[in-house]
Amino acid sequence: MRETITSRHNPLLAHFKKLLTVRAYRAERREFAADGVKLLAEAVCWGCPLTAVLVQEGVALPELPAGVRVAEVSEALMRSVSLMEAPQGALFACRMPEDTPAEVTPGCLVLDGIQDPGNLGTILRTADALDVPVILTEGCADAYNPKVVRASMGAVLRTPPRGLKKSDVVLACREQGIPLFATAMSADARDVREAALASAATVIGSEGRGVCPELLAAADGKVVIPMSARCESLNAAVAAAIVMWQMRR
Repeated sequence: MRETITSRHNPLLAHFKKLLTVRAYRAERREFAADGVKLLAEAVCWGCPLTAVLVQEGVALPELPAGVRVAEVSEALMRSVSLMEAPQGALFACRMPEDTPAEVTPGCLVLDGIQDPGNLGTILRTADALDVPVILTEGCADAYNPKVVRASMGAVLRTPPRGLKKSDVVLACREQGIPLFATAMSADARDVREAALASAATVIGSEGRGVCPELLAAADGKVVIPMSARCESLNAAVAAAIVMWQMRR
């Protein structure tokens, strides 16, 4: 049964707004929020632990699990909470999965300083499609930022992202005998097509700074995506897609 909310000062609306905008609040509550009926249907399909749904008047919802709080709001109230220019009719809140560290495995992708939510979401979407494990190191955007969730097209709901410290990534590679490759635009980098990426952990850095000195120094080798000399670099999400495709060849 739906309840109706008419006040902008309702505590549930304030809770949703903080989940959408404050990373520390998401981490403290172990909960995140996302926008859209399609994403909500994905969450239901994959058994995500939903806690509450805000729905705009007249919008149909998928069948929800028992116990999920559902509140109906006007279009104006939905616009006051949603971060989207054109809200898609529903917002939902969901508990985060258990916070377990990532495992370093052959053929995994390590993300270093990927701070743009759109890039991170696109990388997670591609990794989900190609079944490539992804490790988020410190300095990456929050995987449960609503822009990341949206750009991932629900990948974070199907394959929960995991994090690990850079130093722990290096240690795990050493202990397990997994080569660590770093993508780099340098003269000593090998063509990515000639590297055995399926048996290695490969680091993708940010567009602005590249792979950090710590991981570059620890890498067993550097790889580069060949491109025209007139091009300075690739978008991080595009570079990650090419690397993951090579992993699966």
